[in-house]
Amino acid sequence: MQLDLAAAELKAVLNRLRRAQGQIAGVIRMIEEGRDCEEVVTQLAAASRALDRAGFAIIATGLQQCLTEAEDGHADGEDREAMRARLEKLFLSLA
Repeated sequence: MQLDLAAAELKAVLNRLRRAQGQIAGVIRMIEEGRDCEEVVTQLAAASRALDRAGFAIIATGLQQCLTEAEDGHADGEDREAMRARLEKLFLSLA
């Protein structure tokens, strides 16, 4: 299953990933500076949420494409059960 993101979806996912990248850099700086543990954990949680949201956006787009392909009969030879199992594994990887 190849993921084809539309320009708007791609931009949103990249923005989330860049935000997470900046937050992770901030966490590293905070640790190096000896900042308060609560502040560090708060920033780390924000980075984690940004990564999760990017992952869910990618999976949602993939699910939408899979459903569309299955309805159109273009599932690249993969049966519905195998596709469902792969998508379930992806969702669980972010849970």
